[in-house]
Amino acid sequence: MTSRLTVIAGPTAVGKGTVIKHILDNYPQVKLSVSATTRAPRPGEVDGVSYHFLSTDAFDAKIAAGQMLEYAVVHGANKYGTLREPVEQALAAGEQIILEIDIQGARQVKAAMPEANLIFIAPPSWEELVHRLTGRGTESAEEQARRLETARTELAAQGEFDHVVINDEVAECARRIVELMQD
Repeated sequence: MTSRLTVIAGPTAVGKGTVIKHILDNYPQVKLSVSATTRAPRPGEVDGVSYHFLSTDAFDAKIAAGQMLEYAVVHGANKYGTLREPVEQALAAGEQIILEIDIQGARQVKAAMPEANLIFIAPPSWEELVHRLTGRGTESAEEQARRLETARTELAAQGEFDHVVINDEVAECARRIVELMQD
């Protein structure tokens, strides 16, 4: 079986993190790519495990040298991205790697690695997505409205992906994603 990068994306509150945690807990052959960031480590975070913590200058140098598969400025402040070298090393070693990123990052990865397998996680319905977002109670009404507007745009991009998997049940969604990684 050929090892290739699998990119997981989808709208806010679709359950990407929950599905990926299920995959990592139940499919030991699958590894999650560790992102790089310019933000400071939070208590308990470990460099190289939680994130690759880089200075802004080091991050910018990696962009200039073509060493980032994808990157973005988040909330107008910190940069986040995927280092090319650890992904390429893992793939060369035959590992199954998943990358959880946003739609723009998925587009950048596809441009840099056309062979990447892009999987979009979709909600069972718009109503269910709204229910999941409002039900978690972690965002203000204004933030919820902003995230739902972004979600509409993200849902419209699902046709750009190689596969769309509906997250109506976490274990089944995870099983289907791992199955699609083998294609």
